[in-house]
Amino acid sequence: MTGTPTSDGKARRVFGGVELRAADGVILATLVLFSLLAVGFRAAVEGWPLLVGKNAVVAVAVLVSAAVMPRVRRPVVAFFLRTATVSLSYAYLFGAVASLQLILHGRFQDDLVLAFEAWLFGVQPTLWLERFVTPPLTEWMMFCYVIYVPLYPVLCAVLWVRRGRAAAEEYFLALGLANVLCDAGFILFPVASPMYWMADRFSIPLDGWLFTWVGELIRTHTHFAGGSIPSPHAAAATVMWVMAWKHHRPTFWLLSPVVLSLYVSTFYGRFHYVTDAVFGIATAGLAVVLTPLVQRVWDRLAGAGPDASAECSYAPTFGR
Repeated sequence: MTGTPTSDGKARRVFGGVELRAADGVILATLVLFSLLAVGFRAAVEGWPLLVGKNAVVAVAVLVSAAVMPRVRRPVVAFFLRTATVSLSYAYLFGAVASLQLILHGRFQDDLVLAFEAWLFGVQPTLWLERFVTPPLTEWMMFCYVIYVPLYPVLCAVLWVRRGRAAAEEYFLALGLANVLCDAGFILFPVASPMYWMADRFSIPLDGWLFTWVGELIRTHTHFAGGSIPSPHAAAATVMWVMAWKHHRPTFWLLSPVVLSLYVSTFYGRFHYVTDAVFGIATAGLAVVLTPLVQRVWDRLAGAGPDASAECSYAPTFGR
């Protein structure tokens, strides 16, 4: 096991010839943790052997991708391979945590969230917002909610092209930390979400057009009871916004109305409670703060010397 600094100034941890970056480390460590939890709480985890097996397959896929990356000579291919590996791994982790959510509490805690929001607001915000529901507003909210998915690779492309791979890797790491912190939240304080806990209390349908249809498709085919607090949508969108501010200011301003509306869309669209969105934003803030610390720890583990950054072809210059 060795470590080497790279042309973008970020060290790679080398396992048997496979060079790994910090985002890979986050993914692999989370897969190991999920597997240990599945085995340790197997009485409460339905289908735990299958979960462990799928975790192993994803880990192998990440290692294979990392092994192939140094041999890829075409920048476009390298970009797509790296982005697909990281993005799909984060999506997998979101689904993998579903069966682990109740290992500590044994039940969802929505009643506590509802009681807190009733005390704080005097109403349930997701129900109160029904008075403002219209097809045009719903379509805009659903657009902001679903555009989050393609924003993952699009923002990566902007950072990769405009600021270099180091900026993209920083983005990947921050997203990974935000996702993993959200996954931990699902286990520590499991919440089913309004669409599962109180679906019968909504009386106004969310009618719209194309993006509303896509949003409902996501609700039907990718969501599950739980995965609610902190809101991964709010967390990841905040990370995207911060990385855009740091590395490419025009993209930040372009994203601003979308991100701000996305926060509201999480509870307007009945996917989350207001509390989920607030904790999602706070989780992203923690992830952004932890990102440079985790990168420094990774660089040290990889054996990068103090002059590794001097070899970097990318030097951060904010505000471009």
